Amino acid sequence: MKMSEFEQLGKKAKEASRVLNLLTSKRKNDILLEFADILEENTPKILLENQKDTQNAKENGINEVMIDRLKLTPERIADMAQGIRQVASLKDPIGAFDSLWVNEDNLRIGKQRVPLGVVGMIFESRPNVTTDAASLCFKTGNAVILRGGKEAIHSNKVLVEVMREVLLKNDLPAACISLIEDTTRKSTQEMLTGNDYLDVLIPRGGAGLIRAVRQNATVPVIETGTGNCHIYVHEDADLNKAIEIIINAKTQRPSVCNAMETLVVHEKIAPILLPRLEDRLQEWNVELRADDFSRNYLKNSLVATQEDYETEFLDYILAIKSVSSLEEAIEHINQFSTQHSESILSNDYAATQKFLREIDSACVYVNASTRFTDGFVFGFGAEIGISTQKLHARGPMGLEALTSIKYVIYGEGQIR
Repeated sequence: MKMSEFEQLGKKAKEASRVLNLLTSKRKNDILLEFADILEENTPKILLENQKDTQNAKENGINEVMIDRLKLTPERIADMAQGIRQVASLKDPIGAFDSLWVNEDNLRIGKQRVPLGVVGMIFESRPNVTTDAASLCFKTGNAVILRGGKEAIHSNKVLVEVMREVLLKNDLPAACISLIEDTTRKSTQEMLTGNDYLDVLIPRGGAGLIRAVRQNATVPVIETGTGNCHIYVHEDADLNKAIEIIINAKTQRPSVCNAMETLVVHEKIAPILLPRLEDRLQEWNVELRADDFSRNYLKNSLVATQEDYETEFLDYILAIKSVSSLEEAIEHINQFSTQHSESILSNDYAATQKFLREIDSACVYVNASTRFTDGFVFGFGAEIGISTQKLHARGPMGLEALTSIKYVIYGEGQIR
């Protein structure tokens, strides 16, 4: 029987992962720096392919916010290259021992970091995921099979093509980094059940994609989450700072998972905060959907529904919820959060500590925008995704999240 595209790539990726496992840190870092250089050298070519994707998106009626996720610029390509260089500069976890001890039998037992093997990535319209995933997987000795959405197929193809040029020039298998060019559901289904080839599957995209992968995959999944992120403004917050933080979290780039979707505000400061905030948000034509109490202090707003509080809008839409206490704020956030990123704006130390202790999300902030939840910002170089689950990895996933462990045991002839 003829092998499918995924099966062919999977077989080669398995073989490539064994080669990757033998590379020294220096060789991996040198090649990563070549990845960064070739991206910048090919900026005009990459932009040309990306323009095909953005033009197709416009013709298909994709909204401007989502096109922004797809669009590459010289600055964004430079940032992608810089992310790869930062990955190269980081300490290689592979081969490192987390701990080493001697047991009662005088065996020396070590817990050593090793690659996962072959990583499958299913993602949607952000081409930077291609280089983020490729660089992190390469640094950790993992082969990667990428399956992006049809919206970014031209961009993804050219990005993988130039990185594979570097691999071949360095006498390494091109299959260290692979792209599935079939963007139909068939290829996705093959990845979900590709246990013979994949060691782990990482979905990165909207709620629908992640839910479908979680429910249908037989391959082990690291779940990166949707971002229904909240900011709570406590009664004693510095309102000038609060307004700037809220503006940043909602409008700086609303199409990404760490953008704020719901503002929770204490009733005592709502009459002062909300009118000022509404005036500022008009610059971006942000649509406000608020509860009855909050609407008393807004000129133009819709009535918020439960669905609004559950939704990751990824758009210039903001849900607003008023509360009478910190406890009510925590209860609301824990009920509707996707456990991604939440922030409290307050000068009350006891309130901030209670919020940090009781909010059950991957990243919890005090007096800062949720937009900082990012592997690059956290110092991890690029990121493979932001995990909202609790097993193995949580929050922005850098190098260590792409490793497993094995126990190495040294003996001197001991028998049991």
